[in-house]
Formats: sequence, C-alpha cells, structure tokens
Amino acid sequence: AEMAPWPESDDYKNRVFAPERPLAGADHDDSSDPGSKTESGADSVPRGDSQAEVVAATQEASESESESTSDPQTEGSTTDLPEQVSELVPEPLPEPVKTKRMSYDEAVRQALIEMMEEDDSVMVLGEDVGGRYGGAFGVTRGLAKRFGEERCMNTPLAESAIVGCGVGAAITGLRPVIEMQFADFLAPGFNALVNNAAKIHWRWGKPVPLVVRLPYGAATGTMNRLLGGGPFHSQCPEMWFLRTPGWKIVAPSTPADAKALMIAAIRDDNPVIFLEAKGLYGFFRDDLREEVPLGTEHELPLGSAAVRREGDDLTILTYGAMTWTALEAAEKLAEDSISAEVIDLRSLVPLDEATIETSITKTNRVLILHEDTRRGGLGGELAALISEKFFYHLDAPIRRVTAPDTPTHYSPPLEYDYLPKAEDVVAVAKRLVEE
Repeated sequence: AEMAPWPESDDYKNRVFAPERPLAGADHDDSSDPGSKTESGADSVPRGDSQAEVVAATQEASESESESTSDPQTEGSTTDLPEQVSELVPEPLPEPVKTKRMSYDEAVRQALIEMMEEDDSVMVLGEDVGGRYGGAFGVTRGLAKRFGEERCMNTPLAESAIVGCGVGAAITGLRPVIEMQFADFLAPGFNALVNNAAKIHWRWGKPVPLVVRLPYGAATGTMNRLLGGGPFHSQCPEMWFLRTPGWKIVAPSTPADAKALMIAAIRDDNPVIFLEAKGLYGFFRDDLREEVPLGTEHELPLGSAAVRREGDDLTILTYGAMTWTALEAAEKLAEDSISAEVIDLRSLVPLDEATIETSITKTNRVLILHEDTRRGGLGGELAALISEKFFYHLDAPIRRVTAPDTPTHYSPPLEYDYLPKAEDVVAVAKRLVEE
C-alpha cells in the first residue's frame, strides 16, 4: 500500500511541543492565539528588537488599555464637568520602568529571584547552588537563605541524578531550574534529557516545564589571565540538543536579554536549554553591565532574534558571546566602508527565520559566526536552511567563521588562538563582499 504523506498540520506539530502561552501583560481571552496580531496587523510584542523596545511596547500597550477601559465608579466624572474645566484635567502619567544596573550573571540571578517570588512551583537544584558560593560562578548565591533549602536544593556530585530529579519534578507540576556547574558535565544525564524530557509530551501529552542552565564556552579569549576551562570545562553543547525534537534552546548575549529570556523559559511548558556564555559573566566582562528592567512582566518571546547593528553589504548571523565579536568586527569593517548587519539569533530553537530572511533579502550575503567547532556546528545547519529557502537572494556563497575542529585549549595563548576573533571575521567578510 502507498505510504500516507507526512502530516503538516499545526495539530500534528503541536505534539512535539506543549501549546504556546501568551506573554506576560498581554490581554488574551481563552480563544486567543499567542501569535495573533493587533488591529494594525503588527505583532503585539516586536520580534527581534532590543529589550528596551520591548519595554516601550509594553508601556504603550498598557497606556492604550488604560485609556480604553472605564471605571464604573468614576465614569462620567470628567464629562459631567463644564467643558473648560474638563480640558484642564491632566491625563495620568505612565509609571516609569524600574531598572537596575547588572552584569550578565546578576541578571540571571534576578530572574530566578523574581520568578521564585511569583511562583511557588519554581525551584532550583544543582551542585552547591545553596552553598556558600552559590554554584561555581555564584549565580544562585543567597537563594537558599531567601527561599529555603527545599526550593534551592543542593545535590550530590551526580549529574544523572540531578537531571532525573529535575525531569521528575517537572512532570509532577513543579518548574525546576537545573544548574550544571559547566555544560560539559551534562553528558551523564543524556538519557533523561534526550529520551525522557524531550519526548514525554510527544508520547502522552504531559508538559515538562524544565530549564537546564548551562555555563558554556571558553572563558576570556585573552592571553593575560589563566582563567580558561580547557577541554573539559569549555565545550559548546548546543548541537547535542538541537537535533533532538522537543527541546527549545536559547543563548542570550546581554544582561537584559538573559533576564527576559530566563523568565520566558521558566514559564514555558517545554524543556529549555538555557546557554549562558560564561565569558559574558561579570567576573570576566564587567564592561557589559547595563540597566535591566525589573519585574516579571518584562520577558522576551522564545524565537525572536535581534538586529544589533543594521547594514547593507552582508549579514552576520551569530549568538551568545560571539555577538560581541561580530559587533567589534562590524566596527572595523565600517572603517573600510563595508556595512555589516549583525543578527543576534538569541534563540536557536525556535529560530526566527523571518528576521533572517529580511536581512538576507537586503544584503544578499551571509557570514555565520559561532564559537562551536566547524564540523557539526550550527553554521552548517543554518547554511543548509538558507540555501533551501533563500537561495535566490544570495549573490555569493555562504561563509563560516568558527572554532577549529579540536578541543579547547587551557593555555591562554592557545585559547586565544582557538577562539574566533574580530580580525578573523573581518578577513572573511572582506573576501565575501568581493565575491
């Protein structure tokens, strides 16, 4: 008998992931679609914009709602006044967004604090997360004292047990956030992650609201400090999970995005890999501190990229720590009158294909940059997707700038040589625009 065609309906695809939910602050009824448009046809929350723009959009939405909603107790209070008097009644000013200057790791901690205060089902577990240092990088420092040992739980040195407990807790209705001291240590928990967490909703429709925090990548990329992790503490694990249906994967590059995406990841009913480039922690990069909005209403949708720099000559696709390498390269390219557009993917699954298409349609050239090794890295998958869907917008071959196919080095000079640098991007970009 002839095999039935592969179903393409949304109902079938929704079996892989639990249903999406509206973002915080969005006014949705039971029949609303989280991807619905406003009356003007635009997304209620901008896709691929900065955190500040999302905050501004949220304020505008709340102002619009307050203006269109009347209070039965005060309705008519101004309309009953004489026209001259009613014109003098000032409109209420919007409340200013409260912010705090934070580093990358402090922003992650702030997101955990706010979500644990808001939702008693949110818990943290991992090695030393409730101890004196608050994990290997101090991200969970103070959580055990604030929320108790049952919600910030120290675990044995057993990654398989940590992940298994996290998956089980998620199935029972909790929202656990697992911390691996280093992403490399996750390997012993693969069975629970790949064969259980990723497939439970597919098999019997049960949500698995689990977040796995993974400090990943090389540390500094400098030659003056012996702070690198070497081959056993510096791997990039994204491709271990990108090929497994059921996982969502995010990789923020700024403190504001780290907080907003952590809030969204915890609220998501699907398992989420949360990649934290440890080279962006304040311990290594104090220069990246920025004002971060406070409050759980400030979140970013998973699957939205950000245009970090606009350009016309080529598109640089990247994520995580390499976003800053790309921006540095774009500055140097501008000195030679080459205009590079930098796209920070922020989310690897789901992927913001619309932002990628818009940029490629404009620049017609693509350079993919990532810290992971070249063979089997995300660059190959992105290149295939772009070739399949946007081939006729390309004026030149797709180029990649990646780490070499070797383990990471511990020696600072060798680590520096191993990591992709701005000058590597500049060299490839110059050849690309001439092709």
